[in-house]
Amino acid sequence: MSGFARHLASGAVIAHFNGLEADLLRSLASQLVELLHNEQAVEDVSPDPLRAMLDFTGPVSEPDDPVLARLFPNAYRDDEEAAADFRRYTEGGLRDGKARAASTVIDCLEEAGLPEQLTEEGLVIDVELDPATAEVWLRSFTDIRLALAVRLGVEEDDEAYWHSLPDDDPRVQAHDIYDWMGYLQETLVTALA
Repeated sequence: MSGFARHLASGAVIAHFNGLEADLLRSLASQLVELLHNEQAVEDVSPDPLRAMLDFTGPVSEPDDPVLARLFPNAYRDDEEAAADFRRYTEGGLRDGKARAASTVIDCLEEAGLPEQLTEEGLVIDVELDPATAEVWLRSFTDIRLALAVRLGVEEDDEAYWHSLPDDDPRVQAHDIYDWMGYLQETLVTALA
């Protein structure tokens, strides 16, 4: 994997993944989509006919899952009512947007030739993204890295801790995936610049 680069002639952003990398990326994006749709919204039972017609249903409290709580923090920390209203009117759309972005990653990988079940050794997936789609991937990479960071407990300036873990600690491999996603994100930002 060489990361993302801009194709000078077409302006497209390109990357080459081996089959395992592409399948891992699809799996991470799929897990994010599943997580985003995991908690149900709270129904708005307001007697206001305009609100009923516009369907302002949505969650009113911070999600229980720590990853979702990080992806959708309270907008108003000192005003619970304003935070609940803001969440009710915006979180559903934000969740849908994040899920669409992750689904775009999945769709692009599959359109580039990633089979439903990875069985072929030596498979190479060539992804070519227009700048707008590359930006969608970038947003999804941010969400995936944030989810991994929360699950792993990654903190600022904690690299010494991760390097101190024995190689057979399962968190090491998960942290390597987190680092790999950071590498992909960085090369994608550079390719879009």
